[in-house]
Amino acid sequence: MTIAGEINAEPVEDDRPLAEPLAAPPEGAEHKYLIAFAVVLAALMQVIDSSIVNVALPDMMGNLGASLDEIAWVSTGYILASVIIIPLTGWLGDFFGRKRYFVGSIIIFTVASFLCGASHSLAALVFWRIIQGLGGGALMTVSQAVLFESFPRREAGTAMALFGLGVMVGPTIGPTLGGFLTDNYGWPWIFYINIPLGMLAAAMIIGYVHDPENQQRPPSVDYIGIALLAMSVGSLQYLLEYGQREDWFESRSMTTLAFTAVVTGVVLVWRELTIEHPVIDFRVLRHRQMWVGTLLGVVMGVGLFASVFTLPVFLQGNLQMTAQQTGILLAPGALATAASMAIVGRLTNKYDPRILITIGALLFAGAMFKLSRITGESGGTDFFSALIMRGVGLGMMFVPLTTITLAELTHAELPQGTGLYNFFRQLGGSLGIAAIATLLSHYTAQFRAILSEHLASGDPTTLGRLDMLTRAMVARGADAWTARQRAISILDRELMGQASVIAYSRIYVLSAVLILALIPLLVLVRHTRAAAGAPHIME
Repeated sequence: MTIAGEINAEPVEDDRPLAEPLAAPPEGAEHKYLIAFAVVLAALMQVIDSSIVNVALPDMMGNLGASLDEIAWVSTGYILASVIIIPLTGWLGDFFGRKRYFVGSIIIFTVASFLCGASHSLAALVFWRIIQGLGGGALMTVSQAVLFESFPRREAGTAMALFGLGVMVGPTIGPTLGGFLTDNYGWPWIFYINIPLGMLAAAMIIGYVHDPENQQRPPSVDYIGIALLAMSVGSLQYLLEYGQREDWFESRSMTTLAFTAVVTGVVLVWRELTIEHPVIDFRVLRHRQMWVGTLLGVVMGVGLFASVFTLPVFLQGNLQMTAQQTGILLAPGALATAASMAIVGRLTNKYDPRILITIGALLFAGAMFKLSRITGESGGTDFFSALIMRGVGLGMMFVPLTTITLAELTHAELPQGTGLYNFFRQLGGSLGIAAIATLLSHYTAQFRAILSEHLASGDPTTLGRLDMLTRAMVARGADAWTARQRAISILDRELMGQASVIAYSRIYVLSAVLILALIPLLVLVRHTRAAAGAPHIME
């Protein structure tokens, strides 16, 4: 069978209900809510750790004597390791036994967290962050698969709502918690905090989670596939992390990385579709719900990360808020996401998921348009309604989208499906962050040049402002020449600040447009199933 045939081969199933993918009894696993608590705790650790480190980087630089480029590897090493592991989690779970692999990953993550905090050199810290990423990459994906299997099919929306709480609320908690721990106890405690949480999660999973009955160990190891994956994903992720800093394809090293990522990626897909026991089973994408949901997840990832990761930067960089103040400001939106997911988790089983996703996309886009009107003088209250709308919209999109994506997968396909879905959603987020960083730089320079034209043309208002600042500097004891230079410097900072505000405004408009692009793509979604088990056929 050809590669195209492998991907596009699809059983005719318009007139039949979805395959029942779950092995759980009719009422779910016996301790399903304890399992939910344990796996969400594990996923939450991984998500928080992706963002908690960023606020502590300045303290690490001073303590370890590292430059900005050097300390960036504390984040980059973790991201590279975890992104490479994510698509392998299905195969690794089968090879080692999913429960053993899950617990082992938590232990690796927890021990590496302690050793990160105990590190006294940059090299040691980066090394243990890479090990931590190897353990952390499994936590979110395996958690999702375990949770989906532990609840009965009619409660799949509830299961994904519980999972979404960790995935969506984590990025909000991370910077706030990181700022508090760093300011009051020192940066090692952003790692030590994982130790009791990891021990609790591992103990509960040992006690309540069980391996699937039909789990089979792969008879062989596809070492070539693993190597191709590491080369392709590693090259692509590094390119996305550092491409903007090195002017993308103007740099020979970035061009080489892009070529390596494309070539090894194509060879990887070809190999995994043509061998009997692939390490990544791309064949799960033959299910229409799976590939459509994955495509929608990439689009949502790009649009979502445009706001989730730029807003804290704007609040701290332009409005001079601390990490704790930023976290407090973002908290209501996170609570709105949690409440929305709790409600939508039940609605997903009763209503057409496309309607819920559409409403969520409209709310999210409306919030982005409201955020596009921010100014350099905006205060906390100016963000409240937009963040509530964004939080509710996120909950309404995430839960039904995840549910419909995994709906057609059989029990055996579920681990591979969750791995691929999370991998591509993460990849969409990385693409979004890279694109946003480039566009922010471009827009800021563009709008600064436009605003500067008013200064060069002798605008009376600008000249009056410059004279006022000069007199203020003279009044503080500066001589006339120094006062004038300081006044020009202050005016230049104000100009750059205004250009930055306009650039962020443009980014939020683009984010709204990207999220709205989800709506027409929903016509590709074919069907889902009601709570009672009767199929809804979506033409």
